[in-house]
Amino acid sequence: MKEFTPAPDSASIVSVTDRVKPVALGMGVTSVYFLGDRAAFVGGEENVAFVDGQGEVTKVAVHGGGILSAASDGKRIVMGGDDGKVVALDARGEVTLLATDPKRRWIDAVALQADGGAFAWSAGKVATVKSGKAEEKSLEVPSTVGGLAFAPKGLRLAIAHYNGATLWFPNMEGSAEFLPWAGSHHAVTFSPDNKFLVTAMHEPALHGWRLADNRHMRMTGYPGRVRSMSWSAGGKGLATSGADTVIIWPFGSKDGPMGKEPAMLAPLQARVAVVACHPKNDILAAGYSDGTVLMVRLEDGAEILVRRNGTPPVAAIGWNAKGTLLAFADENGDGGLLEL
Repeated sequence: MKEFTPAPDSASIVSVTDRVKPVALGMGVTSVYFLGDRAAFVGGEENVAFVDGQGEVTKVAVHGGGILSAASDGKRIVMGGDDGKVVALDARGEVTLLATDPKRRWIDAVALQADGGAFAWSAGKVATVKSGKAEEKSLEVPSTVGGLAFAPKGLRLAIAHYNGATLWFPNMEGSAEFLPWAGSHHAVTFSPDNKFLVTAMHEPALHGWRLADNRHMRMTGYPGRVRSMSWSAGGKGLATSGADTVIIWPFGSKDGPMGKEPAMLAPLQARVAVVACHPKNDILAAGYSDGTVLMVRLEDGAEILVRRNGTPPVAAIGWNAKGTLLAFADENGDGGLLEL
């Protein structure tokens, strides 16, 4: 990757810090989603904290222990825990038990289908899908599952694991297709146009496959592991954490990022910890290891300061479906809500 210029003096950046409603959750946070216009902060242990527009916090117990994985489709949050349970939480705050691992193994990964309501979870080497009233379908992969993702259309699941990823149509016998690449693969995501699959690796890199011909795409040069990925509103860019600038890989052409340099926006003297692209516009929000939160325009890299540095790393960041509310929290559970 190319060298980038030092960050401008923060005094010259437009600031909206005075418009942020502070939120004190009193618990460690791993992710945040919106169910309607209420932010739902997923804790590291037992609880989800709903926060309304006034900053009022309501906690709901969802697991009897650590919450290891979470995913949301905007209507519900599905979570997996070290209690061996898969549960769903809806906008009313009601918790539904979806599945229990027979051996009470940890539920390492979960995924939600955006349009069909199916959900998936993994325990050890086994990934399981449940769709509507159909029976559960399971697939064992070569090693412990690192991540799960549903394709944008149709019932197809991507499973990240050691030495590659597996694509699987649960309703088709013998449909599992192995995509090899040496190394340990964790988070996995389909591009919104269903043309590419990307995994985040244990080493500081991403790996991708063009699904038309399974051609490899190597995305390297990160100083640290990529723990957060987010597709831009039109799906033409994949924003990632893992460096002291937001790295955005181009996916607007049929070759994706092959042979192209990524865009590098919002450089700071701190590592990018989490990224979340706006659902409708070419804007993203980024949280950093020093507690800074920025909003960044993809077109020209213009920055707006949402939160100043000097706190623990930002652990969670997310937009509501309309893109009018931004929620964030650091690892200690201190965060904020910004109405745009």
